[in-house]
Amino acid sequence: MDKENNVSVSSGNVFADLGLPNPEDRRIKAQLARKISEIITNRKLTQVQAAEILGIDQPKVSLLIRGRLSGFSTDRLMGYLNNLGNDVEIIIKPKPENRKTAHTIVIC
Repeated sequence: MDKENNVSVSSGNVFADLGLPNPEDRRIKAQLARKISEIITNRKLTQVQAAEILGIDQPKVSLLIRGRLSGFSTDRLMGYLNNLGNDVEIIIKPKPENRKTAHTIVIC
């Protein structure tokens, strides 16, 4: 087996690593959707029950849970977290001096 494995160091954002447009927005939306899906699972909600709580139809819940997020804004996802009984806090602070660029993170 003479196959050579190429390993690349991640930037910390898989969407940026894949060269996709708007990688920061995609990462944030994925993190929010993951938390929404986790809450739905932990509460043992059906997709129909979750849809009622979120104020959307069941097919949209399915898209959300499967990570098909192109039709969902960050603001809308934060609203869903509110509908599920969660506070969402946004904290703005200076970036550390040792980091070149500022970024947005979701801490759950």
